[in-house]
Parts: sequence; structure tokens; C-alpha cells
Amino acid sequence: MKNKVNRVVLIGTGFVGSSYAFAMLNQGVSEELVLLDVNKSKSEGDAMDLNHGLPFAPSSTKIWFGDYYDCQDADLVVLTAGANQKPGETRLDLVGKNLAIFKHIVAQVMDSGFDGIFLIATNPVDILTYATWKYSGLPKEQVIGSGTILDTARLRYNLGEYFQVDSRNVHAYIIGEHGDTELPVWSHANIGTKPISEAIVTKEGSKQEDLDRLFIDVRDAAYKIIERKGATFYGIAMGLVRITRAILHDENSILTVSALLEGEYGHQDVYIGVPCIVNRTGIKEVIELNLNEGEKEKFSYSVDVLKKTISPFL
Repeated sequence: MKNKVNRVVLIGTGFVGSSYAFAMLNQGVSEELVLLDVNKSKSEGDAMDLNHGLPFAPSSTKIWFGDYYDCQDADLVVLTAGANQKPGETRLDLVGKNLAIFKHIVAQVMDSGFDGIFLIATNPVDILTYATWKYSGLPKEQVIGSGTILDTARLRYNLGEYFQVDSRNVHAYIIGEHGDTELPVWSHANIGTKPISEAIVTKEGSKQEDLDRLFIDVRDAAYKIIERKGATFYGIAMGLVRITRAILHDENSILTVSALLEGEYGHQDVYIGVPCIVNRTGIKEVIELNLNEGEKEKFSYSVDVLKKTISPFL
């Protein structure tokens, strides 16, 4: 990377973006954080508000509202701009309007001379990540979507509650579209050191149907939250910070992000949520899990839905 300090440019200071900025400040992940939004007064106000919290932050962070010129020396550009999912809408309903917004944004970022990593959170995230890759012309490693990182976190939380263990000791993944066709990989799920198939047998009164119910709760969580408060933002913001930390700190962490498949899982030319090794270069490697036949079928269906949805637009 070109500069000596870590600079993150956040484009979109709505619910998700401002929550991300707040979490970034509290965790002290980057030295510089630039805020951009079509509503310049909002991004200016957020920068002022965040700066007033610096005396309480774990480390010094330079925060300002800026413009696309600031992307030139950025290590990471985080995209949270776009239309929000409304009650009754699926994530895929947002395709047309958010593709138009992204084409304009990505062009301005690239015109600045940006050569860092894009991190996309706007829905439908898999399709918009694919579009960002196409619009930007950057290598696939440098374009990452938040994918199923939040779905995976929701699953681990639910399983931790169910088995009464710390969710950080639950090792399970949601893969596929960040949306209605996502799927749990039960064949690779573990509660601590136990495979989940063993854990469910040894837990008194438990049955496979309980796991199916937990997954449905995960898949439909966003709809329930949107019904109650209008949007989801805290969980995804923390997930974005987790990805940011893995990138800037060169962690080689395994995270379920949206990545381009080039033959992995038997598919190609699609961005979709899968476990990946993430470090300073972006996506270092797509990890190909050995799925059982049922999981392969569901994953293939998820791929097909994404490809059919995006094909009229790109």
C-alpha cells in the first residue's frame, strides 16, 4: 500500500455507515477515517460528533468529512451507501436502484487513482460486490463483500444460546447468498470440540428439528428487526469492522465474505458468501468446504438465483 498510515474511506453515513464509524473509533482500528455522503452536512456532523469522543477512544484516530479525492491514498474504501431494505422487501428487490448508485460511486472512486481494497455492505451485497468488481477493473482479491459474515454471527449466537456455551466457541458457517437462499453448513459445524451431530444427540431433549428452527430464525432475522426498528445496522457494522481489522492488520483470518468463485464449489463468475482467508492483500484464498450432497444442491440453487437476478443488469 502507498501510504504509511491506515486510511479508511467510508462512503455512506446512514444507519450502517455511522454505526461502522462509531465501532471503528471505539476499537481503534485505523489511523485515519474519512466520511463521505451525498448529504454532506450529515457526514460533516458525524465527523464532528465522533471527534468529540476521541478523548475516550483507545487510540488516536484522525477523522474528517472529505471527498472522493481522499480515496487516492486510501487502503480501504467501505461502501454502505444506497437504498435501504424496506418492510416487505427482499434484498434482491434493491438491485436496480442500487446498481445505478454504485456505478456512479465506483467511477468517482477510481477516478481518484484508488488502488486499495473495496469492502461492500450495501444490499444485495453479493450482486453489488460483483458489480463493483466489474465497474472498478480491480483484481478480484481487492473487491470483497460482507457476504454472510452477519448470518454466520447470528447462527453462532443462536447455537451458543441453545447449547449454553460462549458463541465465540461455536464454529459454524452460513454460506451462499446473503438472503433467502443462504444455507447452514451443518456438516462442518462444531460446538467447541464436538461436531454438532454429536452435540445434538448428547443434549437432553434436543433434535435436528431444533437446528432447522434456529436456522430459519437466522435467515429471517433481518425481516424481524426491520419490522421492529426499521433497519439493521449494529451487527453488520461490527462485522465490517471485523473484516477491516483482518485486512489492515494482515491477520489471515477465516471469514465468510462474498468472494468471486473461479471453479470453487463447481461454480464461477459469481460473488457469493464462502469462507475465505482475509489479509492485507484482500482475499488471499477461497476455502472450499467438502459439502454433502444436500448442501451442494442448496448452494447451487443460491448461485443460480444470484446469476439470474443480475443477468438483466450487467
